[in-house]
Amino acid sequence: MKVTICAVGRLRKSPELELISDYLDRFGKTGRGLGLGPAHVVEVEDKKNLGMEAEAQLLERAIPHGAVLVTLDERGDLVSSPDFAHRLAGWRDAGRQDLAFVIGGADGISPALRARADWSLSFGRMVWPHMLVRVMLSEQVYRAAQILAGTPYHRV
Repeated sequence: MKVTICAVGRLRKSPELELISDYLDRFGKTGRGLGLGPAHVVEVEDKKNLGMEAEAQLLERAIPHGAVLVTLDERGDLVSSPDFAHRLAGWRDAGRQDLAFVIGGADGISPALRARADWSLSFGRMVWPHMLVRVMLSEQVYRAAQILAGTPYHRV
């Protein structure tokens, strides 16, 4: 099951970009034997600053056809890392070929796109900078593969 992180905004060379690349590379190596991966980031940018709806249109084009759609949203579900891993495994085991995580811009994700999601995930009630959300999501995707592989990376 391929993983796509669809995000608003461009991430230039930075410590966050290095972390994301590292976690997604590690995910690809671990996930390969588990039927997970590869993972990559698709960035979209509303250059005309037309707002949330314009961002939603760009994000829609970045989402692979037929993908499981997961939005990152402060109103989403709070889950443990093992629960997150098992949800990914469930989609994989159901034969889903693509999984898309969507991270909106500064104003969030349009209500219409949020309503279309198969699941909405939250990293807590606090609002996080979007670049850090990418890092945290990348790490959790890697952690999920480690949990499913039975490695000691995730400690309870």
